[in-house]
Amino acid sequence: MNLLSIRILGRGENTKVKKAIKAAFPATIPVLLGYLSIGIAFGLLFENAGYNFIWAFFMSLVVYAGAMQFIAVSFFYGGIGIIQIAVMTVLVNIRHIFYGLSFLDRFNDMGKKKWYMAFSLTDETYSLLCSIKAPPDVDEKKFFFSVAFMNQSYWVLGSVIGSIAGSMITFDTTGMDFAMTALFIVIFIDQWKTYPNHTPALIGLGCTILALLIAGPESLVIPAMILIVAALMLARRKIENKTANIIDKEDKMP
Repeated sequence: MNLLSIRILGRGENTKVKKAIKAAFPATIPVLLGYLSIGIAFGLLFENAGYNFIWAFFMSLVVYAGAMQFIAVSFFYGGIGIIQIAVMTVLVNIRHIFYGLSFLDRFNDMGKKKWYMAFSLTDETYSLLCSIKAPPDVDEKKFFFSVAFMNQSYWVLGSVIGSIAGSMITFDTTGMDFAMTALFIVIFIDQWKTYPNHTPALIGLGCTILALLIAGPESLVIPAMILIVAALMLARRKIENKTANIIDKEDKMP
């Protein structure tokens, strides 16, 4: 392969990347707004704990665990053993195992990028990748990677802004983490509008409410995830058949 061919291939690859970023950005706007707000809240809390923007940058870059980062702020005040920290981290983030398993087939075709894709599966990124599709003229792998990368960039940027702001001005951070709840509501509404079959969403709501009644708000996540996965597995065929019938009816409509 000569130099001219390499240059042509390189330009073609750059064009594909630009198209993927351009197509992915509008889909990530809700996450952008939410992650900047939540990231700023985290940065403020982290700064108040005595750690500057450099620490906030690297924690959001390497840990990138959303709610766990908020919980981790209390760890830095001391008094908590390494075993307790490890157990708490596993319990809070165990749901990500389910996220990764559901995307194994798609990520396996992404080469070395699959490791980053698995690492970047936050709740919001997972929700987006489940609900959006790459445009016909856009490479799906690059599209997915762009979504994941931009989402983390928003989080890192928000963390740094919050930390720098916290070092310059004193803020009352009470209630700022509610932005996470608002972001989940926006994504849920978007998924409700996108999918023709609302059965999975209703199953998720029902199982979560049931887990809340049984386990309480402090131990909600793991029982809810187990109930949701079990219910979806049992209802898989009915959901698939109902979705196919809905799509078939929509296709036949004038």
